[in-house]
Amino acid sequence: MTSTERSIAAAEAHSAHNYHPLPVVVAYAEGAWMTDVEGRRYLDMLAGYSALNFGHGNRRLINAAKAQLDRVTLTSRAFHHDRFAEFCTELAALCGKEMVLPMNTGAEAVETAVKTARKWGYRVKGVPDGRAKIVVAAGNFHGRTTTIVSFSTDEEARADFGPYTPGFEIVPYGDLAALEAALDDDTVAVLLEPIQGEAGVLVPPAGYLPGVRRLTAERGVLFIADEIQSGLGRTGRTFACDHEDVVPDMYVLGKALGGGVVPVSAVVADRDVLGVYRPGEHGSTFGGNPLACAVALEVVAMLKSGEFQQRATELGEHLHQELNLLVGTGAVEAVRGRGLWAGVDITPSHGTGRQISERLMERRVLVKDTHGSTIRIAPPLVISKEDLDWGLDQLRAVLGS
Repeated sequence: MTSTERSIAAAEAHSAHNYHPLPVVVAYAEGAWMTDVEGRRYLDMLAGYSALNFGHGNRRLINAAKAQLDRVTLTSRAFHHDRFAEFCTELAALCGKEMVLPMNTGAEAVETAVKTARKWGYRVKGVPDGRAKIVVAAGNFHGRTTTIVSFSTDEEARADFGPYTPGFEIVPYGDLAALEAALDDDTVAVLLEPIQGEAGVLVPPAGYLPGVRRLTAERGVLFIADEIQSGLGRTGRTFACDHEDVVPDMYVLGKALGGGVVPVSAVVADRDVLGVYRPGEHGSTFGGNPLACAVALEVVAMLKSGEFQQRATELGEHLHQELNLLVGTGAVEAVRGRGLWAGVDITPSHGTGRQISERLMERRVLVKDTHGSTIRIAPPLVISKEDLDWGLDQLRAVLGS
């Protein structure tokens, strides 16, 4: 039995089967490359679902973490620490907002956004107690907590986890008329992904996000943008909303905010929204801890330079140009995305998304499937054009194109 087989067998025997990973066991990674326990190198074309926007082992982020590890890593929010104010100040400035509420995981940040919107609805908008409603989009993926799966349309994520949390209405993604019809006096927020990642990197129709912004402003409803996967450089702008000059009331951030080093998430909004909280009403022992703040501060500093947004723009244009050449060859039905992020629908005759992912793994390229026939391509923003082209060559070889 190989080292890979032993590791996978032990994982299968002693861990819950809530994931179906590709049969590769990573032992080391740097930049856009990962090395398994057998010494084989793989090009990472997934980047931890955007958590690794800045690559594996980014020296700026690792150095920031190491320096903080020698000082203090956790105080809880029972006390102040000397990185917290700077983190909140800098992240708020990056978002063009006034206040930050830090958490750890993306799902926690979404839960925080839901709680914030409801509290704002009761205290500010004047919605009667217990009647706050949040409008969401079909095909969404905001996390896997009980409340979040309550408004999922993915039965794999939702089934057998009821009873479900009420207070949500689901409308078709990209349909402004349906969204407008769903808004009523009890609506406190519209929660959307500017690009739906898990659904297959779905980009809404042009004008949809500005339309959402207009409707929510007119009706006194918060617009919450879940930029956990789409934000922080992935699409070629700091936020996916920036492509249509849309500024939501609330950003929900995660994944890349922790630089692939530690879990960091946050809700960012102005004082009239996040100012509804009073001590004891919400919190997290690890949220905004010194180590997380140190790493996230370096992430914010890197994004302020614009370098990574520019790389995502330039490499993304090249990626989509090459992928679109595959459409019509009989192997690929459609390509979607923005920046260095793409969803590729595989023609059923060429295999499932899982099968294509496994064949690419055999050629030392790592991607991941979603919804049966789609593979997602989202390499670290630090990938070189040469490595990106090599990865695309392997895809063409696998598809016979």
